[in-house]
Amino acid sequence: MLDLWDLIGPSNSIRLLALLLMVLELSRPSLPSPLKPICDLRVLNHFIKEARDAEAAMKVCREGCLLSESVTVPQTRVDFEVWENKNASEQALEVQSGLWLLQQALNLLRASVTNTQLHSYIDSCINNLLSLSGVLGTLNLQEYSPPTSTTGLEGTWIVSSPTELLQVHLNFLRGKVRLLLLSAQACQQHDVS
Repeated sequence: MLDLWDLIGPSNSIRLLALLLMVLELSRPSLPSPLKPICDLRVLNHFIKEARDAEAAMKVCREGCLLSESVTVPQTRVDFEVWENKNASEQALEVQSGLWLLQQALNLLRASVTNTQLHSYIDSCINNLLSLSGVLGTLNLQEYSPPTSTTGLEGTWIVSSPTELLQVHLNFLRGKVRLLLLSAQACQQHDVS
């Protein structure tokens, strides 16, 4: 009596098994693709924690922690009705502009502060802003060209203390940056099943 094994033979049985596995793989419901690292808000939350740490360190600093001149920073207040009425490009431009302003301000703070213990906090904040700026470029957002001057820039204000600057930095990450990442098309998972 012949069984199935005898009919297909040993070499063909491996091919049949492989074919069966391919059919099962193709018929399996597809899984959503994993999020890009910046779409995983744990990354942004880490940046926020480091911004909070820098602000706390600055608050207890007693010597060598002055800002040599006033700096222009982005507005952090979010009017949700206005924000929602902006298209993705306008939102991205506002966030990219804010990140650039904060980088400029933190670079000046770094040069002004003589307390070397604060340098690592400030360096960390600057590196995080550079990372965010780089990542925003991967989210299919329009490319940002920094202005030649901060004079007359919309949506900005002037701060004169390091603590104010670091508070703006923290609030900007928690507010507009988070909102942009939550709504970025590249961060949305689409189910194809």
